[in-house]
Amino acid sequence: MEKLTFYAVSAPEKLDRIGAYLAERLSRDVVRHRSGYVLIAMEALDQLLMACHSQSIKPFVESFLHMVAKLLESGEPKLQVLGTNSFVKFANIEEDTPSYHRRYDFFVSRFSAMCHSCHSDPEIRTEIRIAGIRGIQGVVRKTVNDELRATIWEPQHMDKIVPSLLFNMQKIEEVDSRLGPPSSPSAADKEENPAVLAESCFRELLGRATFGNMNNAVRPVFAHLDHHKLWDPNEFAVHCFKIIMYSIQAQYSHHVIQEILGHLDARKKDSPRVRAGIVQVLLEAVAIAAKGSIGPTVLEVFNTLLKHLRLSVELEANDSQRGSVGSIPLSSKDNDEKIVQNAIIQTIGFFGSNLPDYQRSEIMMFIMGKVPVFGTSTHALDVSQLGDLGTRRIQIMLLRSLLMVTSGYKAKTIVTALPGSFLDPLLSPSLMEDYELRQLVLEVMHNLMDRHDNRAKLRGIRIIPDVADLKIKREKICRQDTSFMKKNGQQLYRHIYLGCKEEDNVQKNYELLYTSLALITIELANEEVVIDLIRLAIALQDSAIVNEDNLPMFHRCGIMALVAAYLNFVSQMIAVPAFCQHVSKVIETRTMEAPYFLPEHIFRDKCMLPKSLEKHDKSLYFLTNKIAESLGGSGYSVERLSAPYVPQVTDEDRLSRRKSVVDTVSIQVDILSNSVPSDDVVSNTEEITFEALKKAIDTNGMEEQEKEKRRLVIEKFQKAPFEEIAAQCESKANLLHDRLAQILELTIRPPPSPSGTLTMTSGHAQYQSVPVYEMKFPDLCVY
Repeated sequence: MEKLTFYAVSAPEKLDRIGAYLAERLSRDVVRHRSGYVLIAMEALDQLLMACHSQSIKPFVESFLHMVAKLLESGEPKLQVLGTNSFVKFANIEEDTPSYHRRYDFFVSRFSAMCHSCHSDPEIRTEIRIAGIRGIQGVVRKTVNDELRATIWEPQHMDKIVPSLLFNMQKIEEVDSRLGPPSSPSAADKEENPAVLAESCFRELLGRATFGNMNNAVRPVFAHLDHHKLWDPNEFAVHCFKIIMYSIQAQYSHHVIQEILGHLDARKKDSPRVRAGIVQVLLEAVAIAAKGSIGPTVLEVFNTLLKHLRLSVELEANDSQRGSVGSIPLSSKDNDEKIVQNAIIQTIGFFGSNLPDYQRSEIMMFIMGKVPVFGTSTHALDVSQLGDLGTRRIQIMLLRSLLMVTSGYKAKTIVTALPGSFLDPLLSPSLMEDYELRQLVLEVMHNLMDRHDNRAKLRGIRIIPDVADLKIKREKICRQDTSFMKKNGQQLYRHIYLGCKEEDNVQKNYELLYTSLALITIELANEEVVIDLIRLAIALQDSAIVNEDNLPMFHRCGIMALVAAYLNFVSQMIAVPAFCQHVSKVIETRTMEAPYFLPEHIFRDKCMLPKSLEKHDKSLYFLTNKIAESLGGSGYSVERLSAPYVPQVTDEDRLSRRKSVVDTVSIQVDILSNSVPSDDVVSNTEEITFEALKKAIDTNGMEEQEKEKRRLVIEKFQKAPFEEIAAQCESKANLLHDRLAQILELTIRPPPSPSGTLTMTSGHAQYQSVPVYEMKFPDLCVY
């Protein structure tokens, strides 16, 4: 060999003839099963190949590869391993110039077949599989570094290489799946263990993938998992995609996510557990990709997941309908669909919570736009086939997703966290028809409002002896937050007010409503907001006493307990001694005489409920005049406390499928004001003072006549036909029009004895010094 090597190096033009001669001898020895001579010939070829690197080595390489192919085709395992070892040595040689005509199709096919060896002897089978994996690794190393020889990335090659590697990885995964993640393999393990060596080769293959050929390397993974039914259970699938996500370059992560989404669309008709397995794989991929660049796929991920969420709910609703008609229960399939839905929600929440704040805001708006609202068609999800129960299920799923996305979100200003375009649909009355929906809405609001992590300290509704012990964190209210409350405060108060008066409330609803009031006080309350919140609390107390909504006694006592807990909290937060004293006195009185008005009893103990609230002594109630006196003495502007809180009426009331109490109250006030003579209205307006209100509050409630009149008006607008109400409103408008016309006629054509002048403008004409005379309609003077 020394003489032959010296000769070949000295006369490289003779290499092709040397290679041809050795190939001829080796071919003859392989056929005649002369293994000794085969070993000698291959050793000679290997040493010549390693020693010679001249331009004329190309023909010799062709002879060498031809002999390697002969060995791989033989049925002898030793010769196959020998040929593989020679090819690996050749693959590690860096050639100076590429060979454009050389192809490795045969070697890819043969090495892939060796990876699936089924030899009866386990040791020989393992040896052949290891040789096949090492051969694939050699082909990859030989080809991927040269862009002119990129044929290895073609689908026909990847469809053989990737499944062969996964097949060997799967074997060890089945054995060691219960043993936890393996430790870093040593060099000896890689040589002896096919699974470890296959995983190493798989990582190397993916690490060399570029933008153009990434998808060709990933798609065979889906085919392998589908063919071997590895989505349920999906431990191996998760393991594979973790390897993929950690092996590829970070900027290509979105390609893998797109492929998973596409496969989820392709398998949308499969069993729920298969879809759940794919979604869980997506969750693992997203968890890794969210830490780096995920490109333009953010909205695509959420859009696809929400589409499959709607599909899962639709399938669940259809199965439930068939189950109710047929005799065979379908509870197991329903549970499988719930697994799919929970997996989708977890993926949405985890993905959203790992996004930057600016992208998270967009996703919050995106999900909120998908929530179906009764009476509108603005949402992007088609729920026409779901029915009421399916639509409610979709609402709950989407709000749960939104809750996970908003978890941990910290905005510097509340306007950033709750812009008007997001707040309006979030507080839509249609989302308040079900107690679970209202809970989710409140929890989403808490995630966005609680910027100093105070919510955990406020958990549970209770009378806090000393709020200072909670060590609540707060900052000075900024100008943006003050502007937000001036613009949206009434909307928040209205949502809390109506939420307290729902008949299906449970304890958690009252706890969340109490937390909402407390968080607004901590995060957004200046002196003006504090007064508004106290007005809201007193209005809730009055509504529980009067009970115009016919609430059960438990709910009325629950409202009273909520008011007590909040006023106890806010009195200590603003630290006005007289206010704290009044609140403490009422709570002490309730503890002795009416414990069902306190949260510790009504929500935690099976206490006896009262038969009515009208006969209770006023010492059990928080009195507006007492609160006004205490706050006024500390410099608060308490004029607005004298005006009772009435929730504003919005356009959303028309979209709600439940009867709006606010509409009834507003119409009632409107009708009552027009049913009273105008002289009386003017005189009553003149007599409204603080002292008058104080006297009114000190009385034992409204007079029976006023209560009866109010009840009749509410009953009329609840039961009267729409045509009758419309006619009454039309007659009211006509009456107002006639009166205004009479005013204009009297001012333009005055009678003979003037008593004053009036300057008025109508259109572009201006009437100056028009005499005004004693009118026949004294009640019109108010205009």
